[in-house]
Amino acid sequence: MFMSVDPKSLDQNVFSLIGDQWMLITAGTAEACNTMTASWGGLGVLWGAPAATCYIRPQRYTKEFVDREEYFTLAFFSEEYRKQLSLCGSKSGREVDKVKECGFTVKTAACGAPYFEEAQLVLVCRKRFAQAMDPNHIPQEIKEKWYPQEDYHTMYIGEIVEVLKK
Repeated sequence: MFMSVDPKSLDQNVFSLIGDQWMLITAGTAEACNTMTASWGGLGVLWGAPAATCYIRPQRYTKEFVDREEYFTLAFFSEEYRKQLSLCGSKSGREVDKVKECGFTVKTAACGAPYFEEAQLVLVCRKRFAQAMDPNHIPQEIKEKWYPQEDYHTMYIGEIVEVLKK
């Protein structure tokens, strides 16, 4: 069962949470949502509030949901869900019902944002900023390594409005 906790009470290593364990970025409604695996992002404080950043490439189906909705969630899972997270990172929601394939149970936060009962930790974010990365401000070696198709991410900043923890 989830409890709502103060963001300042979190004691996990965010580098490991995001970079090693991955997270699911999810947006939409309980009836129609999409999710994707992400391993790029950050947590901190911006504009006087706890904040999360995440990055989505233009071709990702989840981007349409995040662009359309006011809220999105970032969910973190235990290692037992690695196979499901891999599926969410390798299949498109345009062709596969990832929620069904993974056996996830959709829940909604107080604001209506979808998340998954199987997660251990959920950050409910109100979208506060979105901006496409400007390739003119990205070093050449990074462009060569991460953007050979020139599909630059959009950066999203969300104010963390609720933290749900098991």
